[in-house]
Amino acid sequence: MELYEIKNRLDYFEQQIDSFRGSLDLEGLEADIADYDHQMSQPGFWDDNEAAQVVIKKSNEAKQAYDSLNNLITQVEELAMAVELYELSQDPELLAEAESLTSQVEELINNYALEMLLSGEHDESDAILEIHPGAGGTESQDWGSILLRMYQRWADHKGYQVAVIDYQAGEEAGIKSVTLEIRGRNAYGYLKSEKGVHRLVRISPFDSNSRRHTSFASVEVVPVLDDTIEVVINDDDLRIDTYRASGAGGQHVNKTDSAVRITHLPTGIVTQSQSQRSQLQNREQAMALLKAKLYQKQEEDKQAELDQIKGNQKEIAWGSQIRSYVFHPYSMVKDHRTNYEVGNADAVVDGELDGFIDAYLKWAMNLNEEG
Repeated sequence: MELYEIKNRLDYFEQQIDSFRGSLDLEGLEADIADYDHQMSQPGFWDDNEAAQVVIKKSNEAKQAYDSLNNLITQVEELAMAVELYELSQDPELLAEAESLTSQVEELINNYALEMLLSGEHDESDAILEIHPGAGGTESQDWGSILLRMYQRWADHKGYQVAVIDYQAGEEAGIKSVTLEIRGRNAYGYLKSEKGVHRLVRISPFDSNSRRHTSFASVEVVPVLDDTIEVVINDDDLRIDTYRASGAGGQHVNKTDSAVRITHLPTGIVTQSQSQRSQLQNREQAMALLKAKLYQKQEEDKQAELDQIKGNQKEIAWGSQIRSYVFHPYSMVKDHRTNYEVGNADAVVDGELDGFIDAYLKWAMNLNEEG
């Protein structure tokens, strides 16, 4: 990279920092952090454990926002210093250092800008993600397992924790359904972009005649709600079934009927859990999932545009997909909402989703501004 290119990028970085400063009240954050620290130092802070956890969460979020911007400012200042020293000394090592810093700062700037787009009420929450293959038997169930791996890889790249809440294996390959809990700051804010029907076009590995097949799978995403959100659930509206838990590949992970499936009769919403050791724990987890889904439905009912929360997921088939993954006769993944596309389908299913998430968040923000 030439010096003039580095200086041009530096000018852009400094402009972005000014923009970020304008969007984030650093003095206000400092005051909030001091207030949270004061609350946590008081005797009796832990008397109300739930209230204490809320304060700790808010404190951590404020400190992370404050530290992220300050770290960005420091990195840009270091880059400016490296450029200045190179101009004075013409030392090639300093130019190489400036080039390396430019790449690092560019990634930090992009990541920070992406986080700035997350302003929804639950964007900072953990996420529950479900994958349901469409009609098509083994072919679509295998596509479901590819999506499962894609989201697990993406979560690993982000440093998120993934827990499998429920796993229903396919009869020959793949999955019939899977439910994941993905834990990490902004997990829901990022993953809400994935809600919808995902379409795959490829030469089927299960077709002895090597014909091209099209498969569909639906992805549902809801935020994990904290205890401050109240959802009234009438016990009479529930049907609770138990069954034997099984792991990936169909092997039994528990010899008792510890897995729990809850059906909310008025809405038809079904949640299930088999990841915990006891039936009671699985029931609690399935109820938490039901609470999240009912809350989401309530929010949808309040809004004129359902796409803001759930998206238009009606039929897992042609015409309803949000994204297409093509492996044959060419390689391409395209999002049909944003028109963002990449030519390396293998990289996408290996977890490289940030470009699609970024494009979606910008697209959604523009929709909201127009609305």
